[in-house]
Amino acid sequence: MSAQRGVQASAAADDLRFMELALSLGRRGFGRTWPNPAVGALIVKDGVIVGRGWTQPGGRPHAEVEALRRAGPAARGATLYVTLEPCSHFGKSPPCADAVIAAGISRVVSAIEDPNPEVAGQGHTRLRAAGIAVDVGIGADEARHDHAGHISRVTRGRPYVMLKLAISADGKVGAAGRRPVAITGDAVRDRVHLLRAQNDAIMIGIGTALADDPMLTCRLPGMAKDSPVRIVADSMLRLPLNSRLVKSAYETPVWAIAGMSAPQDAEFQLLPLGVEVLRSPDSTGLLDLKDALGFLSAKGVTRLMVEGGPTLAAALIKADLIDEAVLFHSDKIVGADGIEALDADALAMLKQRLKLIATESVGPDRQETYERR
Repeated sequence: MSAQRGVQASAAADDLRFMELALSLGRRGFGRTWPNPAVGALIVKDGVIVGRGWTQPGGRPHAEVEALRRAGPAARGATLYVTLEPCSHFGKSPPCADAVIAAGISRVVSAIEDPNPEVAGQGHTRLRAAGIAVDVGIGADEARHDHAGHISRVTRGRPYVMLKLAISADGKVGAAGRRPVAITGDAVRDRVHLLRAQNDAIMIGIGTALADDPMLTCRLPGMAKDSPVRIVADSMLRLPLNSRLVKSAYETPVWAIAGMSAPQDAEFQLLPLGVEVLRSPDSTGLLDLKDALGFLSAKGVTRLMVEGGPTLAAALIKADLIDEAVLFHSDKIVGADGIEALDADALAMLKQRLKLIATESVGPDRQETYERR
């Protein structure tokens, strides 16, 4: 009996190890596969990896198809480890469940069921009906975290929203008069650029666009192509035509979310320059942020990074639309006349709704990561 338990424990450890590898493969697609989830897949036969795959840019081919292609005939009789239930419906490509069956896979280890109503367990059911052994749940917590954007989009009709703030020792994000100031160091800058590349889109408020004239691209070596869609919450369409965002709109997409009352002339000036204008309900000049996020979800955005400024951050917090917060703390002092990172009410709400899950040093600065309780 003890020998049997030892074999079972060893098999369970192998399953977890291979699933962790599949999860790491899936993360390669962060920010590049939307509107599809970034899935990872691994094919193992007799303890040897014979195929691996991850969702390709634009969402196709799917991870399972990539892994099966690489495995070739070796897939017959093998085990497939996949971070999300194989799809069972016809979309722009045939169901992955059918490809798995046709390849002769004998066992599928799936981290979680896909909450997409078009799948929702039907992929697993189809595999079992074909005589394939299916185990679900190994690596489930990590998979739910990795697929949080997809899950949010199909269950809540909005992207998963991550707020990023760089905060000085005296709680400021900018100098007086909305003048930009370098609060954190080079290591944080590189971390932020990586976060940009891992998200489908990045959003700022018009105040930040006017004060900082940012680019919002990923400027790590060789990763400019991985820059997210750049979005400005701009209720009255005040985005300057000579801003760096507008001037680069044909290189990296720029969307302006405007209110219904924004001037039509401003939209007509932005459109030929490559800026896409999305109209959302507004009230007294303030956008309905929940509706705006629903609009982004309908356009396929699953993971949204919010990088500034304090007005937009506070509005999203008060509307309970923040799922994760990454706060970078610096020892730098800006001064009493600097711009507060968050007002007291917004900060209290953030820490009430989110839980601190990790703290780490990033160069001379400190990163705190919060997630929904």
